[in-house]
Amino acid sequence: MCCNDNLNERNEGTKVHTNLDLSEISGMKFFDPHVHMTARTTDDYQAMADAGIVALIEPAFWLGQPRTGVDSFVDYYSSLIGWERFRSSQFGIKHYCTIGLNSREANNEKLAEQVMEILQRYIYKEGVVGIGEIGFDDQTPAEEKYFRLQLDLAKEAGLPVQIHTPHRDKKKGTQRSMDIAIEHGLSPSSVIVDHNNEETVKEVLDRGFWAAFTIYPFTKMGNERMVEVVKQYGSERIMINSAADWGISDPLAVPKSAALMKKSGISLPDIELVTYRNAITAFAQSGQINESDFMKVTPVDQGQKFESNSILRGGQQPRIDKNSIIIS
Repeated sequence: MCCNDNLNERNEGTKVHTNLDLSEISGMKFFDPHVHMTARTTDDYQAMADAGIVALIEPAFWLGQPRTGVDSFVDYYSSLIGWERFRSSQFGIKHYCTIGLNSREANNEKLAEQVMEILQRYIYKEGVVGIGEIGFDDQTPAEEKYFRLQLDLAKEAGLPVQIHTPHRDKKKGTQRSMDIAIEHGLSPSSVIVDHNNEETVKEVLDRGFWAAFTIYPFTKMGNERMVEVVKQYGSERIMINSAADWGISDPLAVPKSAALMKKSGISLPDIELVTYRNAITAFAQSGQINESDFMKVTPVDQGQKFESNSILRGGQQPRIDKNSIIIS
């Protein structure tokens, strides 16, 4: 049985702490650098704000089924820099995003060519802090072709890169991703390698890249395992995220993991680096992140509108501060 099989067995048995006492980390601020809020509800936004999440990054990704035309990408990218950014602000959370062609849909080369033509429209928009999430899925020649093209785009734009490492044959895919980034002249300090596990973390850190971990129920990385990773490797260039996509996932994975780290004796400065500071440092290389934008609490007026639309529906009243209710 190979190491991947061992990891898969461990993942299947991973228990995710859903009943951690978040009062343990009351007053702490968190930054989730990889969370797909398009897949989440307003209740999730409220819970995230209440748990201390003050900012997040939403990477462009696969929506669960293949898109059939370039216009669907146009609408999706537009929502990341428009409606979703607005929706997040209505709960006091600063929203950023990364823009890119994901690895799965890179295999539809006819459509991928059209997507590459429109990426320039979006990567210089306000709130776009990187090219991502890009990389490998099945590690095909087409995936590598469009990965390389987008690395060149990131280099031209001076943006960080957010790499999706594959679920299958992860170690090989992670190594290849880093090799290609170096070939294209990117500094490892500008590349965030995501979805790491125990099999990949040492090489990623040794080569100078940022190592991001997705705390995801039963796959990728459990929060108990994450505690052990931080104990072994420390907090330098390590960050955690929730992904929180259309599958079974937890948008509170970052604060819950912070609570478990504290309970396990990891120092508060280390917890802050892994759950807040490192993400800011990595993605601030875009020139788009100013910590002062989310350091102070500002009043929220949910009566505001975006293109004549608000998050309120009939019978709902605006939540004008964090402690007020939404529906009267």
